[in-house]
Amino acid sequence: MVAGMSKYAGEEVLVVPRTLLDEIGAFQGLQTTGLDAAIERLLDPDNHFFMDRAAAEDDPSHKQLIPYCIFRCGERILHYTRGKAGGESRLHAKISVGVGGHINPVDTGNGRTGPAAYDAAVAREIAEELEMADPISLRIIALLNDESNPVGQVHLGIVHLIELASTAVISREDALTDLAFTPLAELNGTLFDRLESWSQICIRHLAGGKN
Repeated sequence: MVAGMSKYAGEEVLVVPRTLLDEIGAFQGLQTTGLDAAIERLLDPDNHFFMDRAAAEDDPSHKQLIPYCIFRCGERILHYTRGKAGGESRLHAKISVGVGGHINPVDTGNGRTGPAAYDAAVAREIAEELEMADPISLRIIALLNDESNPVGQVHLGIVHLIELASTAVISREDALTDLAFTPLAELNGTLFDRLESWSQICIRHLAGGKN
């Protein structure tokens, strides 16, 4: 990296104004009700735009939209350790159960906007990061907001639960290390303190606890 240059130089990411979240209904943790209406507003092209990522990472007046995909096979959840190759240094060495990333201008190719561009981003992120057979199902289960730390303050997660028939999943990125499937009970138990905050919130919910 050239001295003085941001590691995010040139990257643009999709953001919504924090005021939009306030209008929808600000919350801490997971929001599992009213999802259709909330996501419709978040993905309305009139309500979001692309912003320089370096600026967005330090601007809590905007929220970067992040697809956060959780993969489940039976009672086991896919997880990995965030390696140094990942873009978010504040999360390195943390265990994560969420695969995904930012929505970029490339996702608007072929005239895609709104939900179509978002769906393209989800597909792109999964294809870039994992090699696996087609999933059984994919559904959005929650919005995720965590104001307890600097990373969470500038991001808003859209949580997807993806059901798999097989644990034959391979990482395609150096940022996803030690890929494995572990029983939900173990992630909610002995491994819980090693999870990044978003993963803790999601695992607690999947295990039947409070957000």
